[in-house]
Amino acid sequence: MSDIFDSIISTADAISPVEFLICIGFAIVVGFVISLMYIYRNSHSDSFALTVALLPAIVSVVIMVVSGDIGAGIAIAGAFSLVRFRSAPASAKEIAIIFLAMATGLLIGMGFLAYAAMFAAIVSLVIIAATYMNFGKSRTKSADREVRITIPEDLDYNSEIETLLSEYTSSCELVSVKSTNMGSMFKLSYKVTMNDERQQKELIDKIRARNGNLEVAILHQETERGGL
Repeated sequence: MSDIFDSIISTADAISPVEFLICIGFAIVVGFVISLMYIYRNSHSDSFALTVALLPAIVSVVIMVVSGDIGAGIAIAGAFSLVRFRSAPASAKEIAIIFLAMATGLLIGMGFLAYAAMFAAIVSLVIIAATYMNFGKSRTKSADREVRITIPEDLDYNSEIETLLSEYTSSCELVSVKSTNMGSMFKLSYKVTMNDERQQKELIDKIRARNGNLEVAILHQETERGGL
């Protein structure tokens, strides 16, 4: 039983064609499994999905080419990963998936196929479980909103708008004030927490009665992308 955890590469200096093909084929299979795991519950691009699928095979070839020299292999494979980070901003989860694929390829390149399969399976199961449990998800209240209001320049928004918002919200913060239309109007932006989400239309109607039926918008508060 312990033999399956041994390296299939007999000698690092001379890898046989059979050993090479076995490692490459296994790396491609594991890479596509990792890619399918990631795209199952995450937004993604087709190019990123294909990159993750092929990365273990690429890294394993690098390790085999440098004849098992892990230091040189990691240096070369690390240079490959920089292409992704410099080409487009990557989220923290995408970076983790890239390193998972690279570590799996490193194990395969050394011939430890069983360890590579175990490692990929364990980490993939952890990621899937964390996704289902919404681990680390922001606890932003569902009633948090951004209210954007256009008012004429002669309207006192401190007394006319903010007092009205306080009747329908548990918290209200003025984020920005911007003049527009040659200074004849102001655009206000508030971050609020609604007392009752069903009162949004009622709030909009009362604001329109005070700002002369100018533009009013209630939006979900934007959340930042999960980067490092």
